[in-house]
Amino acid sequence: MILLSAHNISKIYMERRVIDNASLFLNEGDKVGIIGINGTGKSTLLKILAGAEEADTGEIIRTKGIRISYLPQIPEFEEHGSVLEQVMLHLPEDLKEAKEFEAKSILGKMGISDFTRDISSLSGGERRRAGIASALIQPSDILLLDEPTNHIDNETIELLEEQLKKYRGAIVMVTHDRYFLNRITRKIVEVENGKLYEYEGNYSTYLEQKAQREADAEAKERKNRTLYRRELEWIRRGVRARGTKSKDRIERFHELENREKPSETAKMSIQSISSRLGKKTIELFNISKSIEGRQLIKDFSCNIPRNARIGIVGSNGTGKSTLIKMIAGVIQPDSGSIDTGDTVKTGYFSQECENMDPSVRVIEYIRETADHIQTPEGTITAAQMLERFLFTPELQWNIIEKLSGGERKRLYLLKILMTAPNILILDEPTNDLDISTLTILEDYLENFSGAVIAISHDRYFLDKMASEIWELTGNGTINRYNGNYSDYAEKKIPDSDTDINRKQTEKKERTFVGKKKIKFSFKEQREYETIDDDIAEIEQNIAETEKAISECSTDYVKLQELSEKKEQLESLLSEKMDRWVYLSEMAEKIANGETE
Repeated sequence: MILLSAHNISKIYMERRVIDNASLFLNEGDKVGIIGINGTGKSTLLKILAGAEEADTGEIIRTKGIRISYLPQIPEFEEHGSVLEQVMLHLPEDLKEAKEFEAKSILGKMGISDFTRDISSLSGGERRRAGIASALIQPSDILLLDEPTNHIDNETIELLEEQLKKYRGAIVMVTHDRYFLNRITRKIVEVENGKLYEYEGNYSTYLEQKAQREADAEAKERKNRTLYRRELEWIRRGVRARGTKSKDRIERFHELENREKPSETAKMSIQSISSRLGKKTIELFNISKSIEGRQLIKDFSCNIPRNARIGIVGSNGTGKSTLIKMIAGVIQPDSGSIDTGDTVKTGYFSQECENMDPSVRVIEYIRETADHIQTPEGTITAAQMLERFLFTPELQWNIIEKLSGGERKRLYLLKILMTAPNILILDEPTNDLDISTLTILEDYLENFSGAVIAISHDRYFLDKMASEIWELTGNGTINRYNGNYSDYAEKKIPDSDTDINRKQTEKKERTFVGKKKIKFSFKEQREYETIDDDIAEIEQNIAETEKAISECSTDYVKLQELSEKKEQLESLLSEKMDRWVYLSEMAEKIANGETE
C-alpha cells in the first residue's frame, strides 16, 4: 500500500533549483535513507514530504488518515517548560496521560532522567535527544528524521538504532552515519543535481549498485569512444579505399558523434597540505579541569606522537570538547601544564564553527586566509581550492547567508586546511558533513603528515581514521585503547547482550577482500595481437563480396549465395568488433595497473 507519493515536484531555494521534477513513492514498511552532497536539497525534500514546506510545482498525495511524525534538524520546542511537557507538546490532549510513561521511558534511555528540568537549560545534544523522544512517541505511520544522529553520543545512537528497528511504520531519514544507514535502511535515495536516484538495499548495497551503475555507464562510454575512433578512421579513408560508403555505417558514425555522454558526479578532492613538524609536538603534564564544580579531567598526562591518529569518545558532557580546547590552547587547565613545540601549527575545527559574516561572499571568506596556497601539485588559487571542495564558480560569488548548514561546515573545514596546519584538532567534524565530504576528509587524514586528534560520534569515521581511542568517563578518568573504534568496542567491557550482538554485527561489517592485478591470459594476449589483422581481413572480404554482388545482377542463385555470405561476414565483423573493444579496454586497464 502506498502511504505517500510525490509526483514531479520541483523546488527553488535561495535562487537554486534544489529539486527538479522529481518523484518518490513511499510504501508501508519502507525504510529509506536519503543521502547526497550538502546543499542538494535533502532537508528541503523532507520538509515537503512532512508538509512543513510546499513544493513550487508537482503534487504530494498522502493517503487519507496517514499520521506523520517529523524531527527537523533543530527540534521545535517552546522557550520554557519542563522537558516532559515539551516532549509531549504536540500530542493530542486525549493521549498525553497514556503516553507519559512511554515518554519518560524513552527520555530515560536517552540519558535525560530529570523530567522537570526547564527545556532552556538543555545542551544542544540534550535538546536533540528530547527531540528524538518527541518524534518517537507520536502515533505515526511515517517517521521523518532529519539528521537524527547529529550531536548525540555513540551510546544514544545505538539506543536509537534499537528503537527504529522496532518501529513498524515507514521511515524516511536524512543521515550521513554510514553504519546507521547500513543497519536501518532497506532503500537508499540519492539526491543529485535535483534528481532522485533509488537503490534497493542498505548503504553497502547502494555502494555496490552505484559503483556498478557508474562502471556500466563508463564501460558503455569507453566502448562508444573506441567505436567512434574506428569509425572516424573508416570515414576518413573510406573514399580512397572503397569509393562508396555504407549509408547505415555513416548513420551509425553520426549517432556515435552526437551521443549523449554520461554526466560526471561532482567529486571533492584535495591534496594533503601541512607545514614541517619538528620532533617536539604537544606534551600534557598532569592536567586537570573542572567545570561548574564537576571534575571532568584529572591528572592526565600524554606526549602526542608526530603521526598520532587519536579518536576521542564518551557520553555527552564528559569533557571531550574541554580536553581538546586545552590541547588547542583555547582554554587553560586548572592545574598541570601543556608544553607545545616551536614548530607546531594547530588547525582547530570547533564544533560550533566560527561566527561567519553572512554578508561576505564565499571566495572572500577563503581569501581572508590565503589567496594562493602551495600544494604537492604546485600553487593553487583560492578559487581552485573552492572548486575542489565542490563550490562552483557561481557558488563562490554567493554570500554565505545562502549556503546550507552543511555547506558552511565544508567551507569552514576548507579554511582550516588552507592554513597548512601540522596538527589537526577536530571537534565533531562529521556533524552536518555529507558522505562525499566525509570520504574525502578520511582520505585526506590518511595521507596527512602531521598528528590528528578528533572527537566524533561517527563510528565509521573513527574506524577509518583512528589508531588510538581515548574514552572520557566523566569522572576525570581517560581510558586509552589501541586501535580504531571497532577495536575499542571489542575491548570495552560489554554492558549487555545487545552490546555483544552489536559487536558481532560490527565485526561482520569489517571485511576486506584482496585485489588482483588485471592481466591477459596467454590466449587473450595472442588474440589481442592478431585481432586488428582479422578485422581488416573481414572488412576486405565484405568489400570483395559487395563488389561480386554488384557484378552478379542476373545469376540469382549466385546472388543468393553472395548475400548470405555477406550477412555471415557482417555478423562475424560485429562479433570481432565487440571482442576488439573488450580486449582494448583490458589492455588500457593493464597499462594503468588496475586491479579486479
